[in-house]
Amino acid sequence: MRELGFDVRSAADAAEAARLLAEVPAGRRVALVDPRFVGHLHSLRLALTDPRFPAATVAGALTAQPEARAALTRALATADSADGLPDAVAEALDAEGVSVHRPELGSLVASVPSGAQQRHEARAAVSAVDEEAVRLRTAVKARDGFFTTYCISPYSRYIARWCARRGFTPNQVTTASLLTALIAAGCAATGTRGGFIAAGLLLLFSFVLDCTDGQLARYSLQYSKMGAWLDATFDRAKEYAYYAGLALGAARGGGTDDVWALALGAMVLQTVRHVVDFSFTEANHDATANTSPTAALSDKLDSVGWTVWARRMIVLPIGERWALIAVLTACTTPRIVFYVLLIGCALAGCYTTAGRVLRSLTRRARRTDRAAQALADLGDSGPLAEGFAAAFEGAARKLPGFAAPVIAAAGAAVMIATAAFAGWGSPWVCVAALVYAALSGLAVARPLKGALDWLVPPLFRTGEYVAILVIAARSEVNGALPAAFGLVAAVAYHHYDTVYRIRGGSGAPPRSLVRATGGHEGRALVVSVAAAALPTSGFTIALTVLAGALALLVLIESIRFWVSSHAPAVHDEGEPA
Repeated sequence: MRELGFDVRSAADAAEAARLLAEVPAGRRVALVDPRFVGHLHSLRLALTDPRFPAATVAGALTAQPEARAALTRALATADSADGLPDAVAEALDAEGVSVHRPELGSLVASVPSGAQQRHEARAAVSAVDEEAVRLRTAVKARDGFFTTYCISPYSRYIARWCARRGFTPNQVTTASLLTALIAAGCAATGTRGGFIAAGLLLLFSFVLDCTDGQLARYSLQYSKMGAWLDATFDRAKEYAYYAGLALGAARGGGTDDVWALALGAMVLQTVRHVVDFSFTEANHDATANTSPTAALSDKLDSVGWTVWARRMIVLPIGERWALIAVLTACTTPRIVFYVLLIGCALAGCYTTAGRVLRSLTRRARRTDRAAQALADLGDSGPLAEGFAAAFEGAARKLPGFAAPVIAAAGAAVMIATAAFAGWGSPWVCVAALVYAALSGLAVARPLKGALDWLVPPLFRTGEYVAILVIAARSEVNGALPAAFGLVAAVAYHHYDTVYRIRGGSGAPPRSLVRATGGHEGRALVVSVAAAALPTSGFTIALTVLAGALALLVLIESIRFWVSSHAPAVHDEGEPA
């Protein structure tokens, strides 16, 4: 227990245990351990030191964090014996409705033998298991991509152990991964073959560190609120910074190869893919009667070994994607990197979206108010859309169930098509932006509980991001596309931040922030008006100023939230991003 950081005190009965626990400051974690406990140290570590749960238990041991201390005190008051006290208290907490986490121990041992023979058998069971091997194995995600599973994790887990033994924290490793990726982007920006080779190697090393930080957190149970924020945002920052480095390198290397439109397109496509995943997950997070023949077929395919890996690779998860980018960077040109990336991500996006649509159409699910609110928050509607939604509320009730995604798609199509085919600076683009805002308001004028309503947020992302891309590309102004890249990056950060807050159960960012940023429809209108009202040089400046202002606004609010005591410790435990 001392090795796990606890001060050890002995109690003869439940009353004395309650008295000793009352002497511990209210803001500290406490634990009850049966003196007869026999088991692995890592069993106790999993039960007593994981910061993510207010209360946790294994046989013979129980812990309570400050938020569960009051319930622990009440449970101790009802106990009448010191024998089996931790297990009895855990049952009392369950009866009171306190969520008590029970970690999966697998082959690890945690027991309270009642006699000499049982004690001998328990100790033999402990000796038969290599505790360190189990700890290393469980440091790796239970579900990951093929490249990560077979090319990274076999050795990155040992790097994680090396870091743990030298006192490094997951946040330090995460920061090292970010710095490595930024250096890789800088190497790519040189535009030389040597720079591209170095960039590819550094990007792969950054991914090794990216795997290591999570494995270190699981190995040493060092989960934290700040780590949740870093883990949630740095992967995207690394990848998109690398896209910018490639675009800069293409321009410097050949002098005329401008691939900023491709870089921005890759960022837009990747972000929209993620929003599809997030929206579908939130829409079905707590759906009832959630049955689907398509889902049953998917589960059946997952029971066959080779189809599991094929299905995981076809979606081009982060490991496969970064390996592809790194190899192509070293061997080809930035333009080819983006062409292959766009084609691969487009095919992956079509595959995953089609599967989710089929599941939704074949489900007989009733979606909850929580799911509808999550989709509305992911929609990021601003004051304009809110106003139109209020005006169209009565009409929206008469629309069929599939209307919301159809209306959202129509609005995005009008916005993008007008930006693409109207002349540069045409006032018709501003009119199209107003139509887009009106249709966006109509799409969210009633709760998003339809079978395909989870498509609404990714359609909004497509409308806003692609419109900015097209308007900047049509301007043919030097610097407009890099400025648009920065603007979309700032907005995308805001959208990812919203996702991870919802996932953590803390709800979306405050409405005041959403209104201050204008919402997706407001930003599209501002960019359209800037293109129509400003000269070409002024348009680039406007995009740059807007990007900087939005980045500053969302970063300040995001940092305030994630470093606050109320932010959740959200960690990715198995979804390849």
